[in-house]
Amino acid sequence: MIAIVTVTGLDHTGIVAAVSTRMSALGINIVNISQTIMGEYFTMIAQCEFDETAQPIESIQAELRRVGEEQQVVVRLQSEAIFRAMHEL
Repeated sequence: MIAIVTVTGLDHTGIVAAVSTRMSALGINIVNISQTIMGEYFTMIAQCEFDETAQPIESIQAELRRVGEEQQVVVRLQSEAIFRAMHEL
């Protein structure tokens, strides 16, 4: 499955490391990533892929929410199909 991960929150050291480390542990491959700091806010968007037969998207979403809570940022994982559908309307 191809999915989009977004991360937003107040900037601090270690956000990219924490999120990407957890993604790696979950078997998620990052195929494209962009991050920026806007004032004091951190934003990141990553296109990734994973085998949804090995682990359902809901359990991955829960794990990424946990790392977000640990880092005090908001982490969301959504199917890329949602983004495609929005742009095709």
